[in-house]
Amino acid sequence: MKRISILFVCMGNICRSPLAEGIFGHLVAEAGLTGDFTIDSAGTGGWHEGDPPDRRSIAIAKGHGIDISRQRARRVQPRDFEDFDLILAMDRDNLAALEKSAPHGANIHLFGDTALGTGEDIPDPYYGGPGGFELVYTRLLTGCCSLLETLGVERASCSGNTSSVR
Repeated sequence: MKRISILFVCMGNICRSPLAEGIFGHLVAEAGLTGDFTIDSAGTGGWHEGDPPDRRSIAIAKGHGIDISRQRARRVQPRDFEDFDLILAMDRDNLAALEKSAPHGANIHLFGDTALGTGEDIPDPYYGGPGGFELVYTRLLTGCCSLLETLGVERASCSGNTSSVR
């Protein structure tokens, strides 16, 4: 299998994209495919650069057996468009921001199209409560499982119950 590089992108890189990076990384590790993937996340804005993920994202991930506390926010860089095979935006606003700055031919898609097949935006839970973070986690887990299967990897843990990866 060719090494595949995936970048998950949201606005500040502290809520949705770190969760997506953590979930997908966890699924890849469970499948024994860590060497086959490069996984990262970034934000279209840079105001949180160097910060850890939002404490609520860390808590939701931890509650599902995933540690994202060592991640640090970063802004999308021009080299990302060359370095990553697939760039997945969490919503249409971030997709539009990426498309504005990307060179022609960059492989940028909406997470809801590529991973979920629904075309939905993954809502930003930042201004909401814990329920919003749990909803985002569930949608990201479903999408990451589907994405892994699309890339040719069948995962038993992705079938059936998608509320936890344990």
